[in-house]
Amino acid sequence: MTEALAADDPYTWMEEIEGDRALEWAKAQNARSLPRLQNDPRYAGLYAEAQAIATAPDRIPGIAFAGGEKVRDFWQDRTHVRGLWRETDLAGYRSGAPVWRTILDVDALARVEKANWVFAGADCLAPDNRLCLVSLSDGGKDAVTVREFDALEGRFLDNGFRLPEGKHRFGWIDRDTLLVVTALSPDESTTSGYPYIARLLSRGQTLAQAREVFRGERKDGGYGVYGQVFRNVGGQVEAAILARPLDTFSAEYHLLAGDRTLKLALPLRSTLQALVAGRLVVSLEADWAETGLKAGDLVDFDLAAVRATPGALKPNLVLRPTQSQSVEQVASTRDRLVIGLLDNVRGQVRSLKRNGGAWTSQTLELPSDSTLTLTSASDDSDRILVSAASYLSPTSQWLADAGTGATDRLRSLPPRFDASNMVAEQHWAASKDGTRVPYSVVRRKDAPMNGANPTLLYAYGGFLVSQTPAYAAIPGKLWVEKGGIYVVANIRGGGEFGPRWHNAGLKLNRMRVYEDFFAVSEDLIRRGYTSPRRLGIMGGSNGGLLMGVALTRRPELYNAVVIQVPLFDMIRYTQIGAGASWVGEYGDPAIPAEREMLLSYSPYQNLKAGQSYPQVFIETSTKDDRVHPAHARKAAARLGELGYDYLYYENIDGGHAAAANLNERALRQALEYTYLMQRLMD
Repeated sequence: MTEALAADDPYTWMEEIEGDRALEWAKAQNARSLPRLQNDPRYAGLYAEAQAIATAPDRIPGIAFAGGEKVRDFWQDRTHVRGLWRETDLAGYRSGAPVWRTILDVDALARVEKANWVFAGADCLAPDNRLCLVSLSDGGKDAVTVREFDALEGRFLDNGFRLPEGKHRFGWIDRDTLLVVTALSPDESTTSGYPYIARLLSRGQTLAQAREVFRGERKDGGYGVYGQVFRNVGGQVEAAILARPLDTFSAEYHLLAGDRTLKLALPLRSTLQALVAGRLVVSLEADWAETGLKAGDLVDFDLAAVRATPGALKPNLVLRPTQSQSVEQVASTRDRLVIGLLDNVRGQVRSLKRNGGAWTSQTLELPSDSTLTLTSASDDSDRILVSAASYLSPTSQWLADAGTGATDRLRSLPPRFDASNMVAEQHWAASKDGTRVPYSVVRRKDAPMNGANPTLLYAYGGFLVSQTPAYAAIPGKLWVEKGGIYVVANIRGGGEFGPRWHNAGLKLNRMRVYEDFFAVSEDLIRRGYTSPRRLGIMGGSNGGLLMGVALTRRPELYNAVVIQVPLFDMIRYTQIGAGASWVGEYGDPAIPAEREMLLSYSPYQNLKAGQSYPQVFIETSTKDDRVHPAHARKAAARLGELGYDYLYYENIDGGHAAAANLNERALRQALEYTYLMQRLMD
């Protein structure tokens, strides 16, 4: 049946990502759609506001510890739209007058090399963090080119390590050795395009000369083999562990021991999180039946015992979240285990230390009723950096000592919109099966509860990703200030209540995710916030799929749909781009029962003539090598074939974020809110 549906598809040519015919079609769509938005008299003002927020010089630098008293960040502004990688000392940063040293100017590099470089991060060798592997992406793709860089001298090494463009996984073993997972030929990539062979690469060797130490199989799912290297305070390797994903969420773990690997007896649904005090810390995403441990638990193992008996591990419980909680982040400092915990979608940070065979815990004093994000943890001290955010309170940056519990606010973002007449509130909607689903509403205090408010509902609902409160700079300025209401739904499929919340919406249970979303939509209408005439929705990637399902199953509920970098064809998704890596989330169209479920909601196959679809706005990027632009292209083409009006924008750059730099991001946001105003405010 899958083959038959594909045979009837007249738009498979759009799956050639940079094919001439596909690009000509995309450019023609841009030429048709963009004037309808950019000629709106509101567009220029929205773009100016979005750009001012994106490039504001008083933004909070995203610093991270870089050994000793050094901190580094990656900074973009109006002058440096591609960005500066830079460094200062912590004392100067705390004083409020840091002296920044530029390590790498990406704008200058792009000009010299005549390349569309996007900085994709740097992996630096501890403890001095001088030698770094810099990843550069062409236009924002997931695939990167890697070059060795001297961060002290600010130059790429002529004879340093280099990896050609690819979806690599890599890490330092020592200054002359890398653990590299990469594909030397197409046959060394899985069917979803990720490498599955790990090698040790010595300085001076070519990739072909590197020694193979582990391999998965071409049929493996997930994102391909990857390595995790755990070090002590001095920078020496304590353990190197290779993960072999079998599907999106299941993986085997193998300890590297010289020229061989030892398979660890960990459950397949688990994630390695940290190594601290000689203990390997692991989170569980499913029940571990023979031990009595539960999905969501955080457990640890003695590393020495792991080496001695890798096939018979004895876990110890570190923390068991309550039904309202989930472990959102785990990090380690020199002596401490640090946990970012959610409780009813609000954050707290706990510091744990192992004493006498047990962990003791303290909660750090940080802003309450906020999202607390661990942004960096020091390897050579117990200091951590934390970001605190809520919808109406500007983001603040905190330095905390996980050992003493001391906290110090370093920066606060100036307000980006006037929140004095606004309120953020949480409500709960009852889904079809009775499950209570929380959602947050940001509105003006004087918004009438008569169903007349233009309302934007955002959701994601997948891959264990939580939608937590974040400072609403863009929706606050571009939408709520102008009379709109902004809503974020915490539907199942996400991680807001741990693995159970995610697992409830997998594969054959996928409709629960969409039923949750419809329940929130109906609850907003029932409470008088809005009406179908004034309700719009937005989501990207997996959330773009959600938008497509909402369009085809409940079009009467919405008058605007923003579909960002979406999945749309769920019958062919495993054959398009990296789609095969997501079978653990959605199911496999080659399995009859799972194909039947996929076909029941796949937006592409469920688009029909004569329906009450609102005009939709579809966005994607040519450079998106994660969710292939063919999904968005085919969605638009099918809508046009059926006679529906739609708007379409394909950024030729941008990767999965659909924006490669700050200006492109502002442009995309201005387009979105112009469309929403046309549909919901006019």
